[in-house]
Amino acid sequence: MSLQDAPSALIVAGPTASGKSAAALALAERLGGAVINADAMQVYRDLRVLTARPSPEEEARAPHLLYGYVDGAERYSAGRFVGEAVEAIERCRAEGLMPILCGGTGLYLKALTEGLSPIPEVPAPIQTEAEARWSEDPVRFRDALLQSDPAMTRLDPADRQRHVRAMAVLEATGRPLSSWQEEPPVPPLPGFRFAAAWIALPREELYRRCDLRFRRMLEEGASLEVERLLERGLDPSLPVMKSLGVPELAAMLRGELSPEEAEARAAQQTRRFAKRQTTWFSNQTGWPSFGAPEALKAHFLHQAM
Repeated sequence: MSLQDAPSALIVAGPTASGKSAAALALAERLGGAVINADAMQVYRDLRVLTARPSPEEEARAPHLLYGYVDGAERYSAGRFVGEAVEAIERCRAEGLMPILCGGTGLYLKALTEGLSPIPEVPAPIQTEAEARWSEDPVRFRDALLQSDPAMTRLDPADRQRHVRAMAVLEATGRPLSSWQEEPPVPPLPGFRFAAAWIALPREELYRRCDLRFRRMLEEGASLEVERLLERGLDPSLPVMKSLGVPELAAMLRGELSPEEAEARAAQQTRRFAKRQTTWFSNQTGWPSFGAPEALKAHFLHQAM
């Protein structure tokens, strides 16, 4: 492979518990690279254990960027990720490091490689006001939104986050979100050469790993992380409060579920989430898939060297 054909960055993707973080770290060590987070939950500093963030020992083996630096009180977004990922990639390239994006948040990776519709940022006061109106009366809120943006009938009536987003964009810009979404996306790194692949483990093996990993999280102090999060009194609608395992362990800490019930429900939600991720990568990308992390690593080593 000629230098001009070599990828500018790698993307190691896949569902939760598939082994992508270990594969990305191994590639970073072999290629002289840095691992850049592309997981919507691993950006939060509050949940190292429950989001399976790389350990301090793993972070010492290769540079890790965009991990654990956002406060749980914030709402992270795909738009913010793209801007910060581009900065991280450019920093790596300037330092002679191979950027290796690693994560399972397909929307973030697609936004980075293909771009987002140019929707302006919504001022915080408008966002807060929209959230308050939804909390008062979701049915009335939805009716008001559909009068101005009928295309939002596609939203699940119970989907608080997307309804609030659509209303906030409408009020901030005077233009329906559906109209903004019709604008062609603008790639943030035009001409950049991404080499992407994802891990597609057999379902039984993936589910086994999901169960094993959640049990290990409990042993490593996941309940204490959730207890500290609850002590902050954060808005339950924040992404960090809906992270895998948080609602179930919070219910356990309030005495609403037994430890066994909490573990069983959280493990089930993790398996369902992994299944949705697998379906997304299969349907939404044309990236090659590999049935084991080792096969994915061999694929990238061939491409990058």
